[in-house]
Amino acid sequence: MEGLVLCWIGEKDAQAGLIETVRAHLGSELRVNVANGFEPERPGEAWDARRRQYETGRILRWLESRHAGAAKVLGLTDVDLFIPILTFVFGEAQLGGRAAVVSTARLSPGNGSRGERLLAERLRKEALHELGHAYGLVHCGNPGCVMGRSPGVLEIDSKRPSLCTDCRLLYDEGLRHAR
Repeated sequence: MEGLVLCWIGEKDAQAGLIETVRAHLGSELRVNVANGFEPERPGEAWDARRRQYETGRILRWLESRHAGAAKVLGLTDVDLFIPILTFVFGEAQLGGRAAVVSTARLSPGNGSRGERLLAERLRKEALHELGHAYGLVHCGNPGCVMGRSPGVLEIDSKRPSLCTDCRLLYDEGLRHAR
């Protein structure tokens, strides 16, 4: 079974540099091999015309079915996401599951090089956060931990781009037991 597969499932073309910075960050932080997956299709069945957003639960199931050989799969997208009980989400993962998704739709601060850097930083943090859930980690109360709750971008910006010591220990222990 493959390690972690990262694939772009957005409507617009992927920014290669953005995807690469997320891939490198995840590989370094999680200490796993991160393969780039090519996805020629999009999860059209996740579209909710009434809300004009994509439902994350359907995207997660779609990702799992498309990447059955991967231990974990992360879909990155540029479409707006929701879960039925919230107006929007930055991403979602199955706790202890195989699939996660993160969107840039509400992470982008604007144009220009500063905006691109901030978008990349936010996307790295949210990708690590959602994959942390997929690896079994829950929300953390340690200030600045990437596994802390993020109801808005200000909370994302205040996080460090890595797991705190407690979450790192839980993650490492979970990997040892998985082998």
